[in-house]
Amino acid sequence: MKGGGHNVTGTAVCDDGLVIDLSPMDSVRVDPNAMTARVQAGATIADLDHETQAFGLAVPAGIVSETGVAGLTLGGGTGRLARKHGLTIDNLRSVDLVTAEGKLVHASESENPDLFWGVRGGGGNFGVVTSFEYDCHEVGPEVLGERIVHPFDNAGAVLRSYRAFVTDAPEAVNCLAGIATAPANSALPESIRGERIVQLTVCYAGAIEEGREVLRPLRSVGEPIADLVRPQPYTRVQRILTEAAAEGYRNYWKSDYLAGLPDEAIDVVLEYCERFPSPSSSVFFETMGGAINRADVAATAFPHRDAAFSVTAWARWTDSTTDDEHVESAREFLDAMTPYSTDGVYVNFLGREGTERVEAAYGDNYDRLAALKTEWDPGNLFRMNQNVEPTA
Repeated sequence: MKGGGHNVTGTAVCDDGLVIDLSPMDSVRVDPNAMTARVQAGATIADLDHETQAFGLAVPAGIVSETGVAGLTLGGGTGRLARKHGLTIDNLRSVDLVTAEGKLVHASESENPDLFWGVRGGGGNFGVVTSFEYDCHEVGPEVLGERIVHPFDNAGAVLRSYRAFVTDAPEAVNCLAGIATAPANSALPESIRGERIVQLTVCYAGAIEEGREVLRPLRSVGEPIADLVRPQPYTRVQRILTEAAAEGYRNYWKSDYLAGLPDEAIDVVLEYCERFPSPSSSVFFETMGGAINRADVAATAFPHRDAAFSVTAWARWTDSTTDDEHVESAREFLDAMTPYSTDGVYVNFLGREGTERVEAAYGDNYDRLAALKTEWDPGNLFRMNQNVEPTA
């Protein structure tokens, strides 16, 4: 199935098979009184944010506006509101789904509850989800957010300060730390374009003045090149990383969850980032915790409720003759991070990495998913995904 998109592996398309393109189905209907949103499977996060923010509401979703809501949700859904309001799946009320037999079914806590458990993190393994119903939360329309940018020479100190800050930060705080090269067409100061930088992308989902005080320690670290944090529309904060995810590149992701971020792990990151295989490549950390971690591991198919961070090497390049170099570089980095990982991985950041890594993405929930797959798709019709194979 091809919706708005949420991977770099190309699993939405296949040779000698059928591609169901859901992207024209992009309707978002908001009920501001019930504080719910019903979203078709082709909608993007930008579509969802645009409609919900018209009522001062938001659904916890991802950090790149062009991402498809369907792919994001079915894998879990991390983002700027997750520490305060939970993952996207934690805010999912129901889905409509077409099964391998061609039947339209409804799944919720009260109707087909086992199937509802499985689609909350289990990907597209059980059918074609055509619509989603979500709980909304009051957000914005203005929030305090943007980037704090430091030179790469200070990356070690900045990452250690980031670790200390987010460990005890209020749940309204979302902070993503990344090391990248400032692009030539960046909104950042001209003096640093083309230079390696470390940036903290923050969003405070609460009162603006309260957020200024909460973020003060993070904004006081070192001497940043640029502090762009200011009150602005939530929809604009959601588009901060648009240029980093622009089309036209070859991509490879390699990711793991971390139990913590010790100094030794930071040293590994700095060594890798000294020798990025291309100026468009990056490493980034997403902060977990808060409402994400409070949910019961068995409540949904997403099992990684005890992780502190996720770390991802994002290789991006344009020359197809250097594919192997970029893929191997990202793999070597994550291999070096193994001593600090939880052996788990976010399924939405998983590439073509084999059955063992799919099992790692689901942990103790894998066997239940396999049994559910056997019930709903015994012939494994839906296999162009991070596939959970039926047991039969």
